[in-house]
Amino acid sequence: MFQAHIKKLVDSTEGGVAGLLMGYDGIAVETYVVPDAAAPDMNTIGMEFSFLLTQVKKAAESLELGAVNEVTIRTERLTVLMRAAGPDYFVALAIRAEGNFGKGRYLLRVVTPKLLAELA
Repeated sequence: MFQAHIKKLVDSTEGGVAGLLMGYDGIAVETYVVPDAAAPDMNTIGMEFSFLLTQVKKAAESLELGAVNEVTIRTERLTVLMRAAGPDYFVALAIRAEGNFGKGRYLLRVVTPKLLAELA
């Protein structure tokens, strides 16, 4: 059920290599990796970044900035877009550095509510 949305998110983004739906506790609900994409382990990326997202959420709350909606981490080889999916989950999309960042952000914003509806 989640797999179809995550697969569409990744496959519809130029340069997309992997996607996941994960709880802030670091436990993956669903993961999709493009076959033969030579993508890094998305579960490990998600676990590491879930801690970072939790810290960003706490900082935003303590500064009374409101809820964190989206975080992007750009590295030399990969861009990881992460979007909150309610209070307990986030969706992440990994794109090659030369991939279409803008389309990835847009699709992430469109797909996240669909995944959130299925979580309910």
